[in-house]
Amino acid sequence: MELLDKLNWRYAAKAMNGETVPEDKIGRILEAARLAPTSSGLQPFEIIVIKNQAIKEKIKPVAWNQSVITDCSHLLVFAAWDTYTADRINYIFDLTNDIRGFKNEGWENYRQMLLNSYPQKDAEENFNHATKQAYIAFSQAISAAAFEGVDATPLEGFDPAAVDAILGLREKGLRSAVLLPLGYRKEDKDWLVNLVKVRKPMEDLVTVID
Repeated sequence: MELLDKLNWRYAAKAMNGETVPEDKIGRILEAARLAPTSSGLQPFEIIVIKNQAIKEKIKPVAWNQSVITDCSHLLVFAAWDTYTADRINYIFDLTNDIRGFKNEGWENYRQMLLNSYPQKDAEENFNHATKQAYIAFSQAISAAAFEGVDATPLEGFDPAAVDAILGLREKGLRSAVLLPLGYRKEDKDWLVNLVKVRKPMEDLVTVID
């Protein structure tokens, strides 16, 4: 029930007060994102954590001048791989073998199946797939932020190419997918703060097939 209470508390804050979120809370939010499930466990994305105010100021004009970009404590940029490569796939499989301390024939066969599949696909198709995985972690970060009592404002309203250029993401084989400012709501400046949360009723959202 506590998590549901927190999710009912949260909303997409439209104004933040600039107060700094403690690093231990940020760390737990990022850890929740790190623990998110992804397809084949590849985690095909990185999370850029921006505390630097000057960088936030550069991003704000290419994000519809939304005030939460500069008034947040930490700005998270979820950046997906621009494509899947053999090196990227092998890294995850080798890491798994190192951590678990053994090799498994089935696991190695699965590695080869992915190597024979993803790198041969169109880069844009691979990026779209990687972006979906980033969104899983993004959603988990939002829930974790609510649990920590931290406001999180999901933002798709920005120019990805411009953000990529500001952060030098393309040179790293990354492309920005979605932004998540973290901070604390500024209630006297936020038109949304006191409005009732509206969601479709369960019967319009869920179909149960017995």
